[in-house]
Amino acid sequence: MSFKFNLEHLQNSLLGVWNMLPESQLKRLKQSKEASFYDIIFVNIDESLFSVLYNEENGRPNAAINIMIGAIILHHHKGWTCEELFNNIYFNLLTRIALGIDTVDKAPFCPATYFNFQNRLLSYYNETGINLLEKVFDGLTKSQLKELGLKTDICRIDSFQAMSNIAKYSRVQLLVEVIIRLNRILEEEDKKVFFEILKPYLKSESHQYLYKLDKEELSSELEKLAEVYHTLYKGLKVKYSDVGIFKIFERVYTEHFKVVETQIQVKETGELHSGCLQSPDDVEATYRKKKGKEYRGQVVNACETANPENPINLINDIAVEKNNVDDSRILNNRIDIIKEKNLDLNELHTDGAYGSEANDEKMDEHEINHIPTGVRGRSSEVEMKIEKIEEGKYQVSCAGGQVVESEKATKRNRACFDVEKCADCPLADKCPTVKQKKGRVYYFSDEDYKKNVRNRKIKELPIERRKIRNNVEATMKEFTKGFNHKGKLNIRGYFKTVIFAIATAIGINFGRIHRYQINYQT
Repeated sequence: MSFKFNLEHLQNSLLGVWNMLPESQLKRLKQSKEASFYDIIFVNIDESLFSVLYNEENGRPNAAINIMIGAIILHHHKGWTCEELFNNIYFNLLTRIALGIDTVDKAPFCPATYFNFQNRLLSYYNETGINLLEKVFDGLTKSQLKELGLKTDICRIDSFQAMSNIAKYSRVQLLVEVIIRLNRILEEEDKKVFFEILKPYLKSESHQYLYKLDKEELSSELEKLAEVYHTLYKGLKVKYSDVGIFKIFERVYTEHFKVVETQIQVKETGELHSGCLQSPDDVEATYRKKKGKEYRGQVVNACETANPENPINLINDIAVEKNNVDDSRILNNRIDIIKEKNLDLNELHTDGAYGSEANDEKMDEHEINHIPTGVRGRSSEVEMKIEKIEEGKYQVSCAGGQVVESEKATKRNRACFDVEKCADCPLADKCPTVKQKKGRVYYFSDEDYKKNVRNRKIKELPIERRKIRNNVEATMKEFTKGFNHKGKLNIRGYFKTVIFAIATAIGINFGRIHRYQINYQT
């Protein structure tokens, strides 16, 4: 299939909507959100980015790239199902206007073309590590920031859990489910060979099998499954090693069982990790427990402009990671890219989970003032102020007014305060120092110094700037408003989550610009 630009939308059809509707309806159409989508998003999609997916020499022309990209954005921006998307493309005049189609006599592409195009995006990403939709997002955002004259010197960041649309499996149920699925792809001769060991698990679905077990039976059931897995693995590995479901079976086998001196054993629960398979329907989903709630899927991190002088703020960076990756690591992996996109960035607002010593070094390197709204770890009622004098030596100021230089202890730094002055201090009972023979002593590590600096930064800001990060929580709600009733995405898999996050970010930015333009014009 050869690459071809879609330029038909640049000239209205004589029999199209723009030439056929009466003036009163045209006025309403021009003021619609869909017409705005065409002006703000559709005409600015750089189709040339996608030429790498096609052969310039052979085959019929590709379906219109800008229409498919526009459809992906609308798909997630509107929270439509695939069926709703195509019903709107085929029969909703406003949706067609948004996608640069002003006639009703043709379909731009069929569902198979739409899905195949996304598979091409995935294949190209796997081959090169380049996400072409992300490039569309970056190009749109860069031009929007410039056109609106928005300042990017202050930004804020937050993340949300993007739960995959998968069932929650217990350990035994997952093991049984994988066996059931493995059996489906076995050749008849292999089904006969392993019939006796497979038979107990094929009479019902995995959740029904689980319901028949008493709690007391679960331990012995795991031991039985260990033997079954071990036997199947030895008997099927050579023949089925390249088959997808066998690869899942093999992964589960190595995650849940171990061979000790030729004997198969069940791994203890504590030996399982958060990256273990959560469901055969999403092999990339990971596990995380946060504030008492369990999540299976990915985590989405979003950065947006936050200068109080901006009339609106736009999302300017999106990252999707496994949900067992710490926020501080996500930021450490992403800060170079964020700085490259926002060269004048000098102030970044986050919550305390993003703070780390490694990130402090990155922030210093990029001359960014990192403002955390909360710092991890316990805080004392009476804070100490720690300032670095030189490498390994600090000046410590207490709330009572004493200022002393630290000295190096065995493992930490030590600041000794005058015991007589401390005795008259009204804050002595709440002071974090420790009473010793030589006086009151405050111990701290180099990492404690970093935390102390991060904690002071928020207090040193003008009051009106201390709550800048708070509004990013509203942005997170914009992302999650389309989740299903269980609080999950309607999709599965890492790359589909990436597509969701980027397309939704484009849609959120579009909505803000559209509303701003309406208010500005009125």
